[in-house]
Amino acid sequence: MADKQFYKNLRPFKGTLIELLGDDTYFVDVPKSWHVVVVDILNSTSAVNAGNHHQVNLTATGAIISVLNAIRKVKRSNEIPYFFGGDGATFIVPSSLLNKIIHVLENYRIHIKRKIDLVLRVGEIPVSKLIESEVQLKIAKHRLTDKLSIPIVLGDGLKVAESMIKSSFKEEETTAFDETLLNLEGMECRWDQILPDQQQTKVVCLLLDASLEKDQRNVYKKVLAQMDEEFGKFENRQPIKSNNLKLDPNPTKVWEEMKIRLTSTSWMYFFKSWLKSNFGRIYLNLTSSGKQYLSQIEQLSHTFMLDGMINTVFTAEQKSIDCFIAYLDEMERDKKLIYGIHVTHASIMSCYVLDRRTTHSHFVDGTEGGYTSAAKMFKIKKKGLSN
Repeated sequence: MADKQFYKNLRPFKGTLIELLGDDTYFVDVPKSWHVVVVDILNSTSAVNAGNHHQVNLTATGAIISVLNAIRKVKRSNEIPYFFGGDGATFIVPSSLLNKIIHVLENYRIHIKRKIDLVLRVGEIPVSKLIESEVQLKIAKHRLTDKLSIPIVLGDGLKVAESMIKSSFKEEETTAFDETLLNLEGMECRWDQILPDQQQTKVVCLLLDASLEKDQRNVYKKVLAQMDEEFGKFENRQPIKSNNLKLDPNPTKVWEEMKIRLTSTSWMYFFKSWLKSNFGRIYLNLTSSGKQYLSQIEQLSHTFMLDGMINTVFTAEQKSIDCFIAYLDEMERDKKLIYGIHVTHASIMSCYVLDRRTTHSHFVDGTEGGYTSAAKMFKIKKKGLSN
């Protein structure tokens, strides 16, 4: 297997996540020559508490879009694993793309600081260094839906990489901003809050980490089995349903998108995007291509990640949530895991749309802080264990 095409050549597992975690032959070591790249918003909790959750979410999405557009320009056949975290993103990349990606992200970091005054921590760690630290970084590819395959990572490698990068970060502009390097083509964030199908149903953001690296497979299998029992199969608990998607005509949303996507104000872009938000429902609801796009969004929404720990957004009724929390509390008391959870009324979605027929991805979070609020609970518990 060519090192550069390592991830592209992985065969997707087509069974359930529980079945995948039960078969370690699908997990392989990430090549030593590859690198982990982390983008993280400094003080994201404070930004969310100040009412800037939308900006935080869109900034994290923009980091992914910047990287995907950069490697798309280099060679279309490149494929790298990445993870959306609500207030940041993680990538695993071959050495041949590393300098390009870091250069693009450093430039994006300067852009974000200047436009919306958020500080992005950007850094990389060689996989070889993680191996020297005696942590694992194993990866598989999972067919999550008919149209979406995602990376599944076991081991503490990505968590250790993130910790190293955050602790060594220094805020400084080492290079001048290059306007020509900024490429956020495809960035869209025009959906209204997405309510669950039924009024009594809630949206849940969950972060969950096995206490011991060696126990990850077994702990996550048990948790996923409990989720299936409490909430139904994966496809039944998804927060994104085509019949619940509505465009938000609020000009403020278009303005915030424009601030991040462009280097300067463009009234032409603003009015064009605002008109699309107001009249796009005609295209979506009355044309065959619009209806097809809506149905594909369900299949191409990122609502589950396993990057060494579980990150997921799903829907459930409060009674089932309470039972699930009781189960997690028992596992936590037994020192099997640590979790953070945030229950809210709706989900939000930011998008990467190059072609509504074939090329689009959708990144999902919860309202009222979403993943960031769940992470706040998680960090408090983690800190309590270390004291």
